[in-house]
Amino acid sequence: MRRLIVGVLCVTNAIVFSQEDPDVFTLDANYFYGTILQHNAGISHLITDHPSGVILSFNKKTYGFKPWESRYNYPDWGFSFVYQDMKDSYLGENYGVSAHYNFYFLKRNLNLRIGQGLAYTTNPYDRETNYSNIAYGSKLMSSTYLMFNYKKENLFEGLGFQAGLSLIHYSNANVKAPNSSTNTFAFNVGANYMIGYKEEPEFQPSTVSKEFTENIKYNFAFSTGVNESDIVGTGQFPFYNLAFYADKRINRKSALHVGAEAFFAQFLKELIYYYSVAYQERNIDPNTDYKRFGVFVGHELFINKMSFLTQVGYYVYYPYDFEGRVYNRIGLKRYFGDQFFGAITLKAHAAKAEAVEFGIGVRL
Repeated sequence: MRRLIVGVLCVTNAIVFSQEDPDVFTLDANYFYGTILQHNAGISHLITDHPSGVILSFNKKTYGFKPWESRYNYPDWGFSFVYQDMKDSYLGENYGVSAHYNFYFLKRNLNLRIGQGLAYTTNPYDRETNYSNIAYGSKLMSSTYLMFNYKKENLFEGLGFQAGLSLIHYSNANVKAPNSSTNTFAFNVGANYMIGYKEEPEFQPSTVSKEFTENIKYNFAFSTGVNESDIVGTGQFPFYNLAFYADKRINRKSALHVGAEAFFAQFLKELIYYYSVAYQERNIDPNTDYKRFGVFVGHELFINKMSFLTQVGYYVYYPYDFEGRVYNRIGLKRYFGDQFFGAITLKAHAAKAEAVEFGIGVRL
């Protein structure tokens, strides 16, 4: 649900700022066939066959009528529907909807799609009827997919084709245990059709100066959500994060971050108590402080009113050892005016997700 909200914000942003663009759209359909990658040994029993499925998409073309469009080589934005048969009785089938961007390279022959959204699985973990499915702990999950295609459009009266590689990820980001997740690597092939191809305009060159300067900005952010430890049945608890960081725009596309933040995760407090009682041989003090404080550096990529955030941090106050001192974060921000923003991010330790964070903030 959380990543679907990200997608809705993304598409809403594009609609609001694209009202003067010409109405040229594409529809595409892709069939894929692949394999589930064994990213940890625990899911080996779930890899029994080659999953397959279809990806159906709607795309809005851009031609540079807004400055940001030419800056990113005239990308598309749109919606996707993904159906995947996991070809395993424990995993079942997945149905997903996503919002996506298509980015073009090498004279628009190569296309990279990045999509995020929500997926529904037909056969999640159940402690009595499906305890073998440690990949999906809930019916609703987040879904991220990448697609890298050789693509040709409008070869004959609006018809074209594409073929390439896809990576499809399903996870609930530790909102509920278990959450081992799956990653499918697949080959895909399909066709596309351009609606309005007879009225397709020329790409507009950028008229904005490449020179750009901005003073250092100071950001205050608060984020929250719920999550659960890897111990099934310990329960879902809220968390609260406070962050302060400075950012410096180095050009129209990018900014660098440096800052500090505090983490107050109730699931960790419960986990400390659980281990102190259930595993007394570990000699864990039940009163060990669960709070953590970290410092971080990061990068922000601006795409119109949206931005893509990446950060790497280190806990300087770390009284309880949980997944290591280094953490990382990726996600999306949406700006409302010049100062206020909302964000949905994923905090993790390497590839191990800890939480999906809903945030608000101000940039001064």
